[in-house]
Amino acid sequence: MGYEPSFNNDCSHADLKQRSVQGGVVTVGAQAAKFFLQLGATVILARLLVPECFGLVAMVTAVTGLMGIFKDAGLSMATVQRSQINHQQLSTLFWINVALGVALAGCVAALAPILAWLYGRSELLPITLALAGTFVLGGASAQPQALLQRQMRFSALALISVGSSTAGIAVGIVVAVLGGGYWALVCVPVVSALANTIAVWCASGWRPGPPSRRSGVRAMVRFGGHLTAGNLLIYGCRNLDNVLLGITWGAVPLGLYSKAYQLLLLPITQINAPLSDVMIPALSRLQNEPVRYRAAYGKAMSFVATMGMPVVVATAVLARELVGLVLGSQWLAAAPLFLALAPAAFVGTLNVSTGWIFVPLGHTQRQLRCTFVSSAVTVLAFLAGLPWGALGMALAYSVATVAMRPLQLAYALHGSPVRMRDLVRVIARPAAASLLAGLGLLAITHAPQWPGALVWRIVLGLGLYIAIYFLLSVLLPGGRKWFADTVALSSLFRPAVSLPVAPSPLVPVSMSQAPCPLNPPS
Repeated sequence: MGYEPSFNNDCSHADLKQRSVQGGVVTVGAQAAKFFLQLGATVILARLLVPECFGLVAMVTAVTGLMGIFKDAGLSMATVQRSQINHQQLSTLFWINVALGVALAGCVAALAPILAWLYGRSELLPITLALAGTFVLGGASAQPQALLQRQMRFSALALISVGSSTAGIAVGIVVAVLGGGYWALVCVPVVSALANTIAVWCASGWRPGPPSRRSGVRAMVRFGGHLTAGNLLIYGCRNLDNVLLGITWGAVPLGLYSKAYQLLLLPITQINAPLSDVMIPALSRLQNEPVRYRAAYGKAMSFVATMGMPVVVATAVLARELVGLVLGSQWLAAAPLFLALAPAAFVGTLNVSTGWIFVPLGHTQRQLRCTFVSSAVTVLAFLAGLPWGALGMALAYSVATVAMRPLQLAYALHGSPVRMRDLVRVIARPAAASLLAGLGLLAITHAPQWPGALVWRIVLGLGLYIAIYFLLSVLLPGGRKWFADTVALSSLFRPAVSLPVAPSPLVPVSMSQAPCPLNPPS
């Protein structure tokens, strides 16, 4: 069955702390690199290809995007979360993922002639068949990639992520230059998926054995099933507003609404998504150590709130200027929608707060219940705001989100190592400083002597906001300790230590056996 280095979970106190902080920095950096890579690829390919090519691929990705929710059935996260795991279980999960990937690929391939007939474009047949192969590659790479995440090898994961994206984009651009048309856009995800699969297999060093019916993976499959069902609910709920608005009010209000939402949440997504990749495996190691779990969770949430909340408030105050700069003057009608969605985005910085409780503690069934209720309330809010168009839906969504967030948090934290007062204590400073700094910036931007040039308004506004925010953060009670803790983080940014040798793959290793207090950045 071979040697399994990625089963090792032992680490020292300082090692887990250092790897968590460094992992956050590396993962956020990789996310930023991928963002700029994709932005550059969009700019280049948009000049090499005609809009029809993008439209053809979009017709297929609408289907593959929905299928992608089921791509690994939550089993990779089950591997990351599990306190004890062995080679037999990993092998069984691997073959389940492969079978699921083949099944999804078969479903997408079966839809190929239907899509070609529905849209009246024969090109959709080969496009769909080609993209179907990415599901097989995804199934084959799910468990090796999960093992890398479980082992907290974030530098390797970041390198693989950026490298595979670069490979796909490079091949796509070459195909476009050679006149390949829409095949350039098809090559990007296919080549990226292939490169990612090869890289994670090489990096993990793990090789699966045969599947076993008595490996004890049933609980892990249930865990993944609850996670997948919740993701499906979120996907449907998050796209329902676009469908309702487009059908009822048409393309123009929908375009303004979707762009405002996308622009407002883009910075938060760039922070929360990569940090979750770090915090879920880190917190999973501490699931049986409540004191350390509570400390780690509090420091991580403090960091998220400190980074996310001021971004939302600053962009809301400078909404008109930012929309004009980023999207152009023709999009200024989106600025009121930007403001209407701001309360939802402000509490949305805490979206990870429930997931970082449910998933590491294995409470995905409770997470599914919570998601079902919140989705139902959100749908009702969309329907209530629909008669007033895009602005009505944006306001209704914000009201529902702000009202539901405390209830969701109370439900998630009940019975967990974290208490509501623990969370309130760590987010109170960034929340208060953000809102007060926003009021200060609002007063300054309405002063008669405020410059009229768009770029200067944004540069000066953001500079003043940052200065006011950090000044208030220091002046608020406990500010000296907050500043000292922030400065102390610099000592953690040094080269990561090497991982010790792994034990036998046949012996389950408990994450809880490693006495590692986690102290992520605050």
